[in-house]
Amino acid sequence: MDVVVLAGGFGTRLRPWTEGRAKPLLPVLDKTLLERVVECVPTKMVDRVIIAAGYSVDEMQSFFSSSNLPFEVIISVEDEPLGTGGAISKAFEYLTGEGPVLILNGDLVSSVDIDDLLAHHYEKNALATLSLWHVDDPSRFGVCGLDDTGMITKFQEKPEPGTEFSNLINAGCYLIEREVLASLSSENHSMERVVFPEIAKNGKMAGLEFKGYFVDAGTPSSFIEATKVCISNNRFSVGESRDDNWFFDKNREISSQISGSSISSGVSLGKDCEIIDCVILSGAIIGDKCKLTRCLIGESSKINNNSDFSDKVIGHNETV
Repeated sequence: MDVVVLAGGFGTRLRPWTEGRAKPLLPVLDKTLLERVVECVPTKMVDRVIIAAGYSVDEMQSFFSSSNLPFEVIISVEDEPLGTGGAISKAFEYLTGEGPVLILNGDLVSSVDIDDLLAHHYEKNALATLSLWHVDDPSRFGVCGLDDTGMITKFQEKPEPGTEFSNLINAGCYLIEREVLASLSSENHSMERVVFPEIAKNGKMAGLEFKGYFVDAGTPSSFIEATKVCISNNRFSVGESRDDNWFFDKNREISSQISGSSISSGVSLGKDCEIIDCVILSGAIIGDKCKLTRCLIGESSKINNNSDFSDKVIGHNETV
C-alpha cells in the first residue's frame, strides 16, 4: 500500500520548537512524530512513505537518508502551499503500489485500525473511506453525516455549537482510490471542502468510527497529550515508564516530584523540582527548585534555579 503523509505546514503553533526544525522530526518519546503517525499502519502493509512537505525539506532528506526506518521515505516537495488536494496531486507521481492509497494527517497520533478501515472500504465498494472519531464539541472540526449503512452522506465545516447534525469528525486518516487521485487538480484546493462532498453526493464515500485514542499533536497542549497517550499505551521500545512518566535513561534517581511527563536522554534534573505534564527533550538542564507545568522544554536548553513556568514553550538551546 502507498502511504502519503501530509506535512506541508510550518508548525507555527509549536514555535519556537519548529524554528529551523522540521515538525515531523520532533521526538515523541523514542520516535519522531512522523514515525508515530505511520505507526498505525501494520508493518506488512507499508514499505514506502511519501511525505508531502514544503518546509525544512533539506533537514528531512538528511535525516531519512541516514535513518534505519523499516520503510523508504520519499519527499514530495511543495514550492508553494497547495492545500491538501494539490499536495496529494503532486505526490501522485511517486505512487507505485496497487489498490487504494492511505492518506495521513502529519500531526495524527491515533489507534485507528487500518485493517478494519480497508475491510470497510472494500465491503462498501467506496471511492474513499474516512476514519471517524466522536467528539462532544465538533465546532472546531469538519463534521460527517453517517447513515445506517456506513456511508457518509454530507459534511458540515466547523458548525456553530448546537447546529451540528453529527458528533463524528474526519480523523485525518483515509483511503482513496487511485482514479480519484489521478483526476485531482494540481492547483491549490482542499480535499475536505472540494473533493469529498462530490464523492459523498455520488454515494461513494464510506466512513468508519474507531475507538481508543485520537490526538492532533499540532499544538503545545496536544503535543503533551500525544506524549502522555504514548506513555499510557506503552508505545516505546527504549527507556522505561515509571508511574505515569517516561524516562529515556533507565534506573535514574529522582529527587524531584514528576508526574505526566517525559524526560529524554541526558537531561539534568535539579533537586526539589515540581514537574507536571511536561515534555523535556535531550540535553536540557533544569535547575533546583523549579516548578514547570504543561511546558515543552527544548533540546540543550537551560532553566535557571527557582524558575516557575506554566504553558510555555522553551526553544532549543535557550536559557531562561
